[in-house]
Amino acid sequence: MRPPFDPTLYLVTDTELCRPHPVADVVRAAVAGGVTAVQVRDKHASRRELLALTRAVQAAVADRPDVPVVVNDAVDVALLAGADGVHVGQEDLPAEEVRRLLGPDRLIGLSVESADDLAVALGLPPGTVDVLGLSPVWATPTKPEAGPGLGLEAVRELARVAHAGGLLTVAIGGIDAARAADVAATGVDGICVVSAVCADPDPQEAATRLRAAMTPVGAR
Repeated sequence: MRPPFDPTLYLVTDTELCRPHPVADVVRAAVAGGVTAVQVRDKHASRRELLALTRAVQAAVADRPDVPVVVNDAVDVALLAGADGVHVGQEDLPAEEVRRLLGPDRLIGLSVESADDLAVALGLPPGTVDVLGLSPVWATPTKPEAGPGLGLEAVRELARVAHAGGLLTVAIGGIDAARAADVAATGVDGICVVSAVCADPDPQEAATRLRAAMTPVGAR
C-alpha cells in the first residue's frame, strides 16, 4: 500500500542553500510550518552521503508519518533507506523500470517539461507514476539546465490534461511566497519549492508564509 501523499507544499532539499543549518533541521522546521512532503536532493553528494542525508531527514520527520520522504533520482538509495518513493527526471531511469524496481508500495514522481513529456507520461501503464512535476514554471538558478520556464498558462493547461488522465500535479521552478497564489490558481495540486524555504533564515516561517499564500490549493 502506497503511503499517503499530500502534495500541497512539497519541499525539495538543497544542501548548499540550507547552510549553515543541517538539512534535517531545515526539514524539521519546514514541516512544522506546513510542508506536506519532502524530496531529498543533493546532486553533489556521493551515494553514501545521499543515503546518510536521506536517513537524517527521515529521522527528522519520524513523528510525522503523514509527510512522505522521497529521494531524487537514486533508486538504490531509496531502497536502502526504505524511503517512501523516488522522483525521476526525463534523463533518469524510465519511470516504468523504476516501478518494477520499487514495487507497488512506493511513490513515483516524474518531471514533465512539455506537452510531449506529458503525453508519454499519460501513456504509461496505470499506477506507474503518482505525481507529475511540471517544471520549471520560471527559470531558476537551482536547476539552470531546466530551461527558460513554462509560464503560468502552460502550467494550467498541463495540469488540466494531467488531471483528466488521473494524475496529480505539482509545479516547481522560481516559486516564492509572492508567486505562490498565482501558481495555485493554475489548478495544480501543490507547489514545490527549494530556495524559498532552504535559503530562508527561518524555514518554519517561510513554509507558513507559503501555505498562507496558497490556501486555495490546500482548501480543495
